[in-house]
Order: sequence, then structure tokens, then C-alpha cells
Amino acid sequence: MKKWRCVVCNYIYDEAVGDEDGGLAPGTKFVDIPDDWVCPLCGVGKEDFEPYEE
Repeated sequence: MKKWRCVVCNYIYDEAVGDEDGGLAPGTKFVDIPDDWVCPLCGVGKEDFEPYEE
């Protein structure tokens, strides 16, 4: 599972964890997230995320 970083606020979306408050179950791949999903911290869209490696 991959992680994705919001380039605006540095929120990390972890596919293994998901975003339950945003309706994304653990295991939801970033490519499968609906286009209207937004960053839970700053509200930007998926287009403002980039792959993240620790």
C-alpha cells in the first residue's frame, strides 16, 4: 500500500489506513478515491497530492 502527501498542508493519506471520516475504508487505493474527495485538513482536491515515501 502506498502513501500520498498533500502538497499544501503535508497531510499523509495512507492507503492502508484510509480516511474513515471522509468515507474511505482502510485499503482504499488513492486511484479509487472519488474525484470529489478533499484533503481532510485543508480541503484541496486529489490533484494536490503526490506520492510519498518515508
